[in-house]
Amino acid sequence: MTVLSIRHKTTYRYRELVQLGPHRLMLRPREGRDLRLLSSQLDVLPEATLSWTNDVFSNAVATANFSDLTEQLTIESLAVVELAAGPWPVFDIAASAVRYPFDYSDEERTDLGALAQPHYPDPPARLADWARGFVRSQGTGTLALLKDLAAGVAAAISYQSRDQEGTQSPVQTLDRGWGSCRDIAVLFAEAARTLGFGARLISGYLYNPDRPLTAATSEGSSTHAWAEIFLPGAGWITFDPTNRAVGGHNLIPVAVGRIIDQVMPMTGTFIGTSDAYQGMSVEVQVTS
Repeated sequence: MTVLSIRHKTTYRYRELVQLGPHRLMLRPREGRDLRLLSSQLDVLPEATLSWTNDVFSNAVATANFSDLTEQLTIESLAVVELAAGPWPVFDIAASAVRYPFDYSDEERTDLGALAQPHYPDPPARLADWARGFVRSQGTGTLALLKDLAAGVAAAISYQSRDQEGTQSPVQTLDRGWGSCRDIAVLFAEAARTLGFGARLISGYLYNPDRPLTAATSEGSSTHAWAEIFLPGAGWITFDPTNRAVGGHNLIPVAVGRIIDQVMPMTGTFIGTSDAYQGMSVEVQVTS
């Protein structure tokens, strides 16, 4: 068991007084078999009215509503979690899915629904053709195929931090040969979907006390994005293609979704002049 303290502070600055619209915040770590949430606190300045709900994926969502004009917005999340995931996971994949290709059961395919369907248009099937290149032979090992795909994404795409809003399409990422962790996660998930797998995207935190990983700060912690693939028997298996990793022993999930826009930590609007927005800063600390 590892107990971690997470501090995530985001500050938005404006050149003049602005009226803030509702802000959607997804910052509360997601409890599960390998993660227990010990405490969670969310502070917002200027003062806001917070309302909590769960979305269709059971993510905890806070909506902040503001009444005062302001030149600065600060959102700080403090959480303590207990991680139980091991560094060398063993996946009990059902015999029917050990070899690729395999068929999901009718119930599984119905429940996966859009999670098993490509999201981005790809009329020339460039992404599908690229993904099929990792299928070594008919009846190849399913887990080996997914590991090869994750390694292939990491080999083809150089990590590059990108502060701009939005996410590149998978084909854009392939063409450019670089992307942020969210671009890389989207490419991997979408490529897996073209092969018939159910996939979902995850946002959260990356922690490594021994050495900085790709997408990590010098302290070994960062906001991060990765993906999960559903395999019968094993359930949802974590793949971090940015770091060529399988399993989530150093990952703290916050939100899951079908597309990356559904798992953004915070989104919101303001009313002001077109040049009112001055910039933002993000601080993330994950410590044991």
